[in-house]
Amino acid sequence: MNDDKPILRYTANERTNHWIVAILFMTAALSGLALFHPALFWLSHLFGGGPWTRILHPFLGVAMFVFFIGLVVRFWRANFINGNDRLWLRRIDRVMLNKEEGVPAIGKYNAGQKLLFWTLLVCMLVLLVSGVVIWRAYFSHWFGIDTIRLSALLHAFAAFVLVLSIIVHIYAGIWIKGSVGAMLHGWVSRAWARKHHELWYRDVTGDKPSGDHVRKKG
Repeated sequence: MNDDKPILRYTANERTNHWIVAILFMTAALSGLALFHPALFWLSHLFGGGPWTRILHPFLGVAMFVFFIGLVVRFWRANFINGNDRLWLRRIDRVMLNKEEGVPAIGKYNAGQKLLFWTLLVCMLVLLVSGVVIWRAYFSHWFGIDTIRLSALLHAFAAFVLVLSIIVHIYAGIWIKGSVGAMLHGWVSRAWARKHHELWYRDVTGDKPSGDHVRKKG
């Protein structure tokens, strides 16, 4: 086995899907902030002014949801929480300190990434449904004022959670060296895969474990 040979983590289609969602998220977030508070209305200049911002924001949101569903279809099977993930969460303090002893080996995604995945999906669904209710040009006339007000509140709350989640996602990607590179060019080193996603590494390479699923100090 060539230990220097990199491992493909994300295909070109998967990376393209991810970056389309990222770009749509940025544009939807900025246009949404412009509409959220008068102090942020200056952001509307990025979209051609207030009227165009109001027109474009819901379409950007729908496009973001559609492309995000593409990621869900690709990755949902790898994001179910299992026993190793629960143990990983109980030992999150060691993970934060970059200490490997006693931390269980994990698959393609760790428990934090899996929780983020499901949080993003829930937020996207809430944003879509509430966004349709408050979409004045097409749908809001079908609903009562109380439903519209509740939907506006849910929309703002889901957007807030989504933005915070993406900030955590970006920070974690930078903190774990090699993660951003994997989403840029698709490949990771075998050493990176063994260190951060050992069970996934074994699965894609066929390497057999040297011990149990919990790393030992040695």
